[in-house]
Amino acid sequence: MASEEASLRALESLMTEFFHNCTTNERKREIEELLNNFAQQIGAWRFCLYFLSSTRNDYVMMYSLTVFENLINKMWLGVPSQDKMEIRSCLPKLLLAHHKTLPYFIRNKLCKVIVDIGRQDWPMFYHDFFTNILQLIQSPVTTPLGLIMLKTTSEELACPREDLSVARKEELRKLLLDQVQTVLGLLTGILESIWDKHSVTAATPPPSPTSGESGDLLSSLLQSPSAAKLLNQPIPILDTESEYICSLALECLAHLFSWIPLSTSITPSLLTTIFHFARFGCDTRVRKMSSVNGSSQNSVLGQERGRLGVLAMSCINELMSKNCVPMEFEEYLLRMFQQTFYLLQKITKENNAHTVKSRLEELDESYIEKFTDFLRLFVSVHLRRIESYSQFPVVEFLALLFKYTFHQPTHEGYFSCLDIWTLFLDYLTSKIKSRLADKEAVLNRYEDALVLLLTEVLNRIQFRYNQAQLEELDDETLDDDQTEWQRYLRQSLEVVAKVMELLPTHAFSTLFPVLQDNLEVYLGLQQFVVTSGTGHRLNITAENDCRRLHCSLRDLSSLLQAVGRLAEYFIGDVFAARFNDALTVVERLVKVTLYGSQIKLYNIETAVPSVLKPDLIDVHAQSLAALQAYAHWLAQFYSEVHRQNPEQFISLVSTALEAITPLISSKVQEKLLLSACHLLVSLATTVRPVFLISIPAVQKVFNRITDTSAQRLPDKAQVLVCRALSNVLLLPWPNLPEGEQQWAVRSTNHASLISALTREYRQLKSNAILPQRKVQLEDTKVIIHQTLSVLEDIVESISGESTKSRQICYQSLQESVQVSLALFPAFIHQSDVTDEMLSFFLTLFQGLRVQMGVPFTEQIIQTFLNMFTREQLAESILHEGSTGCRVVEKFLKILQVVVQEPGQVFKPFLPSVISLCMEQVYPIIAERSSPDVKAELFELLFRVLHHNWRYFFKSSVLASVQRGVAEEQMENEAQFSAIMQAFGQSFLQPDIHLFKQNLFYLETLNTKQKLYHKKIFRTTMLFQFVNVLLQVLVHKSHDLLQEEIGIATYNMASVDFDGFYSAFLPEFLASCDGVDSNQKNVLGRNFKMDRDLPSFTQNVHRLVNDLRYYRLCNDSLPPGTVKL
Repeated sequence: MASEEASLRALESLMTEFFHNCTTNERKREIEELLNNFAQQIGAWRFCLYFLSSTRNDYVMMYSLTVFENLINKMWLGVPSQDKMEIRSCLPKLLLAHHKTLPYFIRNKLCKVIVDIGRQDWPMFYHDFFTNILQLIQSPVTTPLGLIMLKTTSEELACPREDLSVARKEELRKLLLDQVQTVLGLLTGILESIWDKHSVTAATPPPSPTSGESGDLLSSLLQSPSAAKLLNQPIPILDTESEYICSLALECLAHLFSWIPLSTSITPSLLTTIFHFARFGCDTRVRKMSSVNGSSQNSVLGQERGRLGVLAMSCINELMSKNCVPMEFEEYLLRMFQQTFYLLQKITKENNAHTVKSRLEELDESYIEKFTDFLRLFVSVHLRRIESYSQFPVVEFLALLFKYTFHQPTHEGYFSCLDIWTLFLDYLTSKIKSRLADKEAVLNRYEDALVLLLTEVLNRIQFRYNQAQLEELDDETLDDDQTEWQRYLRQSLEVVAKVMELLPTHAFSTLFPVLQDNLEVYLGLQQFVVTSGTGHRLNITAENDCRRLHCSLRDLSSLLQAVGRLAEYFIGDVFAARFNDALTVVERLVKVTLYGSQIKLYNIETAVPSVLKPDLIDVHAQSLAALQAYAHWLAQFYSEVHRQNPEQFISLVSTALEAITPLISSKVQEKLLLSACHLLVSLATTVRPVFLISIPAVQKVFNRITDTSAQRLPDKAQVLVCRALSNVLLLPWPNLPEGEQQWAVRSTNHASLISALTREYRQLKSNAILPQRKVQLEDTKVIIHQTLSVLEDIVESISGESTKSRQICYQSLQESVQVSLALFPAFIHQSDVTDEMLSFFLTLFQGLRVQMGVPFTEQIIQTFLNMFTREQLAESILHEGSTGCRVVEKFLKILQVVVQEPGQVFKPFLPSVISLCMEQVYPIIAERSSPDVKAELFELLFRVLHHNWRYFFKSSVLASVQRGVAEEQMENEAQFSAIMQAFGQSFLQPDIHLFKQNLFYLETLNTKQKLYHKKIFRTTMLFQFVNVLLQVLVHKSHDLLQEEIGIATYNMASVDFDGFYSAFLPEFLASCDGVDSNQKNVLGRNFKMDRDLPSFTQNVHRLVNDLRYYRLCNDSLPPGTVKL
């Protein structure tokens, strides 16, 4: 090596060159290699020590520290002890000498390197490591440095990464826990002394609006006047140095609280001090001071002080998030809540100068966020604990939370607060369900708060009260399938619904009048409709009137959604009690939908078409959707009155249908058309009135759909209308015996409906065999797509119904199914068509396989098996991209349905299904990294085993009687072994979803069929699987599944613990490379022979951790090291 001075100059110029923007990537790689080689040399650290003390170049310092870091974390075992001593003494000296002048990131890195040495050597070889830190903290000159060292120690030693043995991790944690009391005492002392020192100078506070704040609520919250007085002291003004020290101390506390258990070492005086600092965040005067004095220095100070509040709240939230609270700590918790609610009262206090909202706007956004986190933790984790304390005023707390919620300056803040209310309402609902006896008392306590909440949330979604804020919400861009406005509305309506569940009468009487007001406006529009040359026009033109109408329509749309959301609270046991309210709602909704369809508001001309037209369409669509929500109520109404006087019910349904039919047209906007179709489907499927078919409006829809000359509806609408018409004919009528169901007539009508819908499709059969021109082919594809999407939907909607319905459905479909099978071979190379056909067949197999009968089903499966040759499968999977893979996946799904069928019918297919899987599909996908097809294939193999166990294991009655004597007979052994081998192979691949799925399948087969206990598994596969699972843990390739892998390993090992401990474990350790025989013995000794699950999995994780650690140590030894 060259002289130190020359090396330093060379390194500086290399570093400058490396970070210069003209250096090429090629050159950067060369420099990087050079630097890496330098770092690997034995003794490179001496040069680095010189570099650190002699350079001012940041890059060089950073590089030198990285060399030390690498040495300590990866090569420390091989460093001679004399060198270690030298490093342990030089680096802290360097830090002490230069900490004031080093850039902060270099100083922090140097601290971390010293802490890394402590992590390896304290207390045995580096006994003064921790005492040095404590001394640094206690000496005023080095307090900040000591605090940085303390925080780094907490981060690196309390929750160390995996490059330590388990024993060392446990030792470090114990050593740190022994120091906790001392450390917390020191930190309390620092914070208290700074606070007290600066409070003295502020002994004569300026007159301020805060001085008269120890109000009635406060004294009830804090119990003791002295505490209130203490918290009312004016906040001291800190100098920059003190502020910096406080922020470091609070950061240390926050990290310590994240891992130390709640105990009495967290003293009341420490908690009080933290709360003092939390006040920094909610004191708006801090900001005022900084802006009055004008200089930028002061405004930075103001932000810093706000940050102290944020850090203090972080400490409080760390304590709050612990669910396990020892008895002796409960009182502290109560005190914490009282102090935080004092802060909450301070934040939400109104006075002449400030509204609550403007006060919140002045606070730091992160402070508000932390405060909201605190409130959420309080409600979700501690409310049940605290509510029972008589001295804790829960109702007053809710009043403060209410003010805090409805004055949030941002939408996100408001959403977070609504979440807290949702948690509170859930808590209340479950409390009432568990204590039905005093339900009334609980509700009375909270009734006023809930009614207030409901009213305010409803006001918040209305433009009438909240236009400025609502107009800021985006209603265009989708995020998670909803726009910002939809999310806002949905979250608000969830709160409304939860209040409705608790206080149905109040909620209804609050909501309905508001809906009524907006309905009046909407229903009154008729008088402004005038006929013009081109059609109808809405004669409202003044800008102000248009704006008011826009707001009213938007509100009506939201309130209709609210009314729809509440439908579930009128049915079931409460149907009779709340009947009149529900009837009022449904009558209004029917009236509104009919009104909209009759005066055709969706086609009307308006003064501001870009705004009012979408509004009118939306209100119409929402009124239909709200009515649809009451379908279950209508069904219950029908079953109550069908015997006596059903006139009212008949009138409601008939009027609703009159509102629907004019909208089922390709000329109507899709949003409105789909709402009408969904309502029609609900009436046909959920309500099922016997007279539906005879209503002229429904017959009109039948004629429209079966008329080939009429223009076809858009795909979605066509599918829905066909489903509704099919269900009108197929679903059994409620409340009527089998004899009165008129199946014969309905069956004929259904056959002719399907016949009309499939006319063009069935004609394809004759010319499918001929080669088609491109244009013709596209037309054919359209017909196939349109017909199959309708048929598939019809079958799907009937699949859970009675046998009679399914029989009729299959009779009507029979010819189309046969056509589909005949067309299939002609389109085998068109993967988009094959995909749709297989979707259709999959739905048929899931819903109508019994009706299709065995011979035809066999014919279908045989056709598919013949078509999907090895070549065809390869073409689909390898060359046709995702559609091709989807085709194969659907085919495998069909086979899953087939192999699950009980009884002997489809058993003859098993050999060919297994050979298709193992000899044709598996070889194509086994080596591909892509997850396509794999999940479906392994599910099929699992179903083959799970539902056809006796195909492999012939369990005779005799064998089960003489359990110990006769081993079960094994059949088709080769196929079973091949399937198991495929499962084993899948665990060696990186796809974590497949790994999880297949591990679950093996565990299920073990639970249900005792897979691991079978002789063939036990003797030839068991320990291979255990070996693979342990290797996966060692390689950390599937770390998210650690727990599942641990349990599976236990379940496998527990079949033969003796074999595991006496043969497998020694063999496993013997085969491990990278560890010496002494280390292998230690690993073996540490794996205790426990036979219970928790201890065994703990042993597994310890083995894996320590094996990795030993490998790391051994890699770090210099070459040629002799180990004794």
